[in-house]
Amino acid sequence: MAAGCLSKQEAEMPAATSVAPATEATTTQVPGPVPGTRITEAYARMLARDAYLWGWPMANIYNKRLGFGQAPEPGLLGGVLPFAPVNRMAMLTDYIDPAERAVACPNQDVVYGGGPLALDVSPVVLQVPDFGDRFWVYQIVDLRTDSFADMGAMYGTEPGFYLLVGPDWDGEVPAGIKKVFRSPTNTGFFAPRAYQDDTPEDKRAIQDVINLIDAYPLAEFDGTVKKRDWSKLPVFPQPEGDGAETKWVFPETFLDQLAVLLDDAPPLPGEEPRYAALRELLAAAERDPKLKAAMVDEVKKADKDLVAPLFEFRNYGVPLPHHWTTIDNGAAFGTDYFTRTAVAKSNILVNKPQETKYFYQDLDADGQRLSSAHRYTVTFADGELPPVKGFWSLTMYNRHHFFEPNDIGRYSVGTKNKDLQKAADGSLTIYVQPDEPQDPVQRANWLPSPKDGEFSLYVRSYWPEEAITSGKWTPPAVVRAR
Repeated sequence: MAAGCLSKQEAEMPAATSVAPATEATTTQVPGPVPGTRITEAYARMLARDAYLWGWPMANIYNKRLGFGQAPEPGLLGGVLPFAPVNRMAMLTDYIDPAERAVACPNQDVVYGGGPLALDVSPVVLQVPDFGDRFWVYQIVDLRTDSFADMGAMYGTEPGFYLLVGPDWDGEVPAGIKKVFRSPTNTGFFAPRAYQDDTPEDKRAIQDVINLIDAYPLAEFDGTVKKRDWSKLPVFPQPEGDGAETKWVFPETFLDQLAVLLDDAPPLPGEEPRYAALRELLAAAERDPKLKAAMVDEVKKADKDLVAPLFEFRNYGVPLPHHWTTIDNGAAFGTDYFTRTAVAKSNILVNKPQETKYFYQDLDADGQRLSSAHRYTVTFADGELPPVKGFWSLTMYNRHHFFEPNDIGRYSVGTKNKDLQKAADGSLTIYVQPDEPQDPVQRANWLPSPKDGEFSLYVRSYWPEEAITSGKWTPPAVVRAR
């Protein structure tokens, strides 16, 4: 067909209709409900319950900031726990005392320090001494209990001065600061740890090192190393209690604090709808006192039947052989709200997995609850001790996740103990029982359990090898003696 000529069929076809390109909607969707939307009591209860599970760790850390902030100066709470105002710290000079009840699951492998961070008040300078070949790690967490600064032996951190700043700080970094770590929240907590052998010699040797650990507001930084004699600290009274952990989260006032928590911790990616819904929930509670009363009632219920069971190690974590459990995202929980709250409830302030890998146990090899009514053994085969570059320990906790005084003052065994006795085949058996063994070898390897009640065991592996972080190594069974 000649160019420019149309067939009859083509000539009769309708002309093509041009289609205008699609245009974007003129309305913009916003996360969460429209402000002022009426909501039902059932919905308000559901959202309040979810908010409590989600916000429990943040309320815990925020109330530690408020509680510790009442200290007039660095000191010791009850003479047993580092207690300091915001942006400062206090340091122990030996293992933590068994009487400590402010923070569950302490350990007697390290010398602890601690203090609350209020980075909206001031940036904080951290002083790092030369630890030599001694294991150490500085735990530095934000309001969510996620770590935001990697400092320790496993990171090759050099001695010197480091700066912690809040999310909005834009000041000048003075000369002499090696590195700046920016927190995503203004509130946080600082908890240095330095390993100590259970020998008189090492307890003396560590003093010169820990006296150079310090934290203070940026305004006090002058480029010189500050030395503190941490053995001379004032003692502040510890609140009376029933043996359980000091209460840091209060269901009755949680909703009153929620707005502060939302302001302090900006939403993680994808959390914007959650934040919008919670802010509107608080607005609805302010408009309707009866609705708020229902929400407070639901929070109290959530505290009892949702959060309280997370205190038990067997109720969360990654299941392992022999009924052990573990977590793989310590201090890096992100949006794993369940694990974050479970850890905060049962053993808050855990390290990252590459710093410390934790293994939890409530049950024996047969799945029965560990109890002082029975004797148990934990046997590490030859070459099967926890593979670590730092140290390891097996710790005993009573039903409150604290130490219960015993006749020999031993609450954990591991690297720090120089008198543990191996069998002829190279294995190491730990004897877990309330009464003192008569056999000398068993006596050397005895980990006293409480005289009465249920208890838990807890393996720490500091600076774990790949076999632990990959899951190739897990703890042996806790075997009940027949």
